Amino acid sequence: MTKHMTMTVRVSGALSDFIASNIGGDGNYENVSEYVRDLIRRDKERAESAALERLKIELSQAFSQPDSSYVEVTAEDIIARNGGES
Repeated sequence: MTKHMTMTVRVSGALSDFIASNIGGDGNYENVSEYVRDLIRRDKERAESAALERLKIELSQAFSQPDSSYVEVTAEDIIARNGGES
């Protein structure tokens, strides 16, 4: 279930001016809420992209290892390593 959240954020000075320049007829957004939601979406995408890049690096390092460094495991080995069955 999606939880709705209401926030109050106080900004002043240069930040307030910058936000105002992005809202309304001269800006890209109709209102502050739309602007903040877009910023959050972009930050979420950035975080997901960074996580994917870290995974790609880890996989690249793993697959560059010689075959002799791999250890064969069974499903039972993995279950036992992770604490057994639930």
